[in-house]
This record gives sequence, structure tokens and C-alpha cells, in this order.
Amino acid sequence: MIRSRLPWALLAGLVLAQIGYPLTAGATRAGLTVATVGLGYLLSVGHALLTRGTRTAVALVAVATGGGFAVEALGVATGFPFGSYDYSGELGPKLAGVPLIIPLAWTWMAWPAWLTAVRLTASRPGRIALAAVGLAAWDLFLDPQMVAEGYWVWRDPTPALPGLPGVPAGNYLGWLLFAVLLTSALRPLAGPAVDRTDRRDGPMFALYLWTYGSSVLAHAVFLRLPASAAWGALGMAVAAVPLAVTLLRARRPAADRREVDAAARPGVDVSA
Repeated sequence: MIRSRLPWALLAGLVLAQIGYPLTAGATRAGLTVATVGLGYLLSVGHALLTRGTRTAVALVAVATGGGFAVEALGVATGFPFGSYDYSGELGPKLAGVPLIIPLAWTWMAWPAWLTAVRLTASRPGRIALAAVGLAAWDLFLDPQMVAEGYWVWRDPTPALPGLPGVPAGNYLGWLLFAVLLTSALRPLAGPAVDRTDRRDGPMFALYLWTYGSSVLAHAVFLRLPASAAWGALGMAVAAVPLAVTLLRARRPAADRREVDAAARPGVDVSA
């Protein structure tokens, strides 16, 4: 019972931290950013461990955390594949110029993106592509928000997407390239346990949909970043909207069965 409730508890903590983000500023906001990433990391890695076992959790950490650090260090040192950029000191200690929480963020969203793709398609190439897009599209929210806060800065942020100054368009292609490599490596290393989803994955689907919906709302209303709200809404919709539809359809037959069972019992009114 505790094993099944722990991911939901971590998700609740993450949601509370993210709700607090637009209500704070300065060092408090930076602290909430670090706390959110830490909670997201524990949630995704913990869920992988509890539901798929040690092999999957280790593979996720190796590919997403290890790979995330490697590609970020490469990016800071060479400008490839995201463009030339530098991190400020507001996100905590660095190694090779990379704040240690940054690779945790890759891991946090890589796992729900993968499970979403598994839920939506049985094709392995399709899963790799959809999981990569589902992960990379998150950056349409993330980078404009973090640049606006001064957590990192590009040396030459042009050309940029319309309405998203400060972030070069090539950065998003770099995210997609690494996301494809990440999702391509995850399945062989994690094993067949990641080829299916079940009811235990509810927290991950909730995390992905919460990230989508809350990001649109926060950027459009609280953070005053309407362009990133629009770009992110379009990008993440590729995975988030079909996921929401499939989850709603899965609940509908169960609801129909309950109505039929209730109607069969004398004195039960199901007309409402």
C-alpha cells in the first residue's frame, strides 16, 4: 500500500512547490525551482524502481541523468548541440559548468514521456519518436521561463522562434536530437518491463498532464509569457492530448458498467 501511495505523495509535493513558484521571487523562487526538480527526480526514478525494478531504475538514471549531464557539459564547453550558453550560480553547485540539478530535470520528464508514448503506440520506432517529441516539447516552456529568471543565458540567441527572444531556435532542435538518443537507449538498457503500462502508471500520466496544463496556465497568466504558453501548448499537445483522450476513454466503460449494475438493483435511480 505504501509503495503505491508514495508516487502520489511525491506528486502532491511537486504540485505544491510549483503552485508556490509564481507567488515567490528571488532566492525563494530559485529554491523552489531546485526543490521541484528534486521532487520530480525522486518521483520518476522512484516510480521506475517500484513498478519496473532495479534494472529499469538504473537504466533511467544512466541514460537520462548520466546522459543529461554529459550533453549539458558538452553544450557548455562547445556550444553543441544547444548553442553557446552559460549557467548562472542561482541553481546551486556546478560541475563542469553545469548545475547538478540540470540532469535531474532531464530524468524527471523523460520517464513520463516514455510511458506516455508506450500508452499511445505499440510501434517501437513510434514510441521513440513520440517520447522524444513529448520530452523535447517541454523545453518550449522551460527555456523561456528559466531565461526570463536569469538562470542561464545564451551568448547569441538568434534566430529565435517568434515571441521567444533570448533562446535560439536551434536549442529546441538540440533538445529533440538528444531526446531521440535518450529514448532510443532507454528500452535496450531497461528491458522488456518498459514495453507496457498498467494502472500503477497513473502518477506518471498525471505528472505529464499536470506539467502540460499547469505550464500553459502559469505562462499565460502568472509569468506573463504568452508566447511560450502558446508554443508549449502546441508542442506538448502532440502527446498530452492523445494521452488525456485515451485515459478518459478507459474510464468511460467502467463508469458505464457501474451504471448498468446500479440499474439492475431495485430502488436505485441512475437517471441523473
